[in-house]
Amino acid sequence: MLLTRKRLLASAAAAVGLAAAGPAAPAIAQNRRELRLASGWARNFPGFGTAVERLAKRISDMTDGRITVRVFAAGELVPAFEIYDAVANGVADMYHGVEFWWQGKSPAFNFYTTTPFGLTPTEIKTWVEFGGGQALWDELAAQYGVKSFLVGNPGVQAGGWFRREISSLDDFRGVKMRMGGFGGEVLRRVGASAVLLPGGDIFPALQSGTIDATEWVGPWNDLAMGFYRVAKFYYAPGWHEPSSNCSAGIGLKVWSTLSASDREIIKTACHAENDVMESEFKFNDTIALDKLVREHGVQLRVFSDDVLRALGRASREVVAEAGQKDPLTRRVHDSYMGFHERVRRVTEASDLAYLRARSLAYEA
Repeated sequence: MLLTRKRLLASAAAAVGLAAAGPAAPAIAQNRRELRLASGWARNFPGFGTAVERLAKRISDMTDGRITVRVFAAGELVPAFEIYDAVANGVADMYHGVEFWWQGKSPAFNFYTTTPFGLTPTEIKTWVEFGGGQALWDELAAQYGVKSFLVGNPGVQAGGWFRREISSLDDFRGVKMRMGGFGGEVLRRVGASAVLLPGGDIFPALQSGTIDATEWVGPWNDLAMGFYRVAKFYYAPGWHEPSSNCSAGIGLKVWSTLSASDREIIKTACHAENDVMESEFKFNDTIALDKLVREHGVQLRVFSDDVLRALGRASREVVAEAGQKDPLTRRVHDSYMGFHERVRRVTEASDLAYLRARSLAYEA
């Protein structure tokens, strides 16, 4: 009995000694990993750049630091428009940007950013999560060795900055406007010229007259860009980008090495940032729009019904034609537009009806 007791005490003492030495610490250290994320935004760029940093911090916090995400701003690892290829080629583990930047690979990517007169932020989130959009996205991205998620949305964008008023469709003719995606092709169909420029090149081009107009995001980001200094007419709504979704992707080879729980953590972190970013934009847009109008003399305008109808007709043609490019794009198009048709009735009977009612209530 005494011998047994001595052995037990010796074993206990040894266990305490090992615990004090911290045997778990080296094991945790061995399991740590760093993921390199190539961002499409300048470091700390309001809304977009800060969203990436929040996403990285959230993943680190949720894994107690086992997984850290090192963010490389646009140009630090690769240029903004090359971040997808960087993940596909293994130069980076993750990216954050907008899917229509790689429409040259497939027009189907446009549907995961936005389409003219397309789904609103809430609607596209619903299509991706519940309407079959994510499964099709997985199939599309898998061709390039990538797995992607929705990660952020600035909400319905502004219609753009113009040097002169746009009273009719004729006023669009000959206008050189910065715009990408399907919206750029719509502009070409109504007689304008579309130019795609990275963010840092837009203001100098507008100031020098290289372009006559530009769209960017909305009041918060547009105020920071200073467009009001050279263009005073600010138009709504953003018919071309009703839901400018951002996305984060991770290389499938990296994804396959993660545990089921770590995959779920990354997915949950993406979902959380998707909601936070939209709310952050809405809050800051309210402040910025007031400042643009009251302090900087910006003239807020709304496109006429005739202009919107004409843009709508051209948009339907562009989206329908792009949707027939190949079998997978056709399936993405049909899924997106089928949901668009169904959800539009609900949105018009609820959100739109309420917003009209609220406007009437505050006119009284």
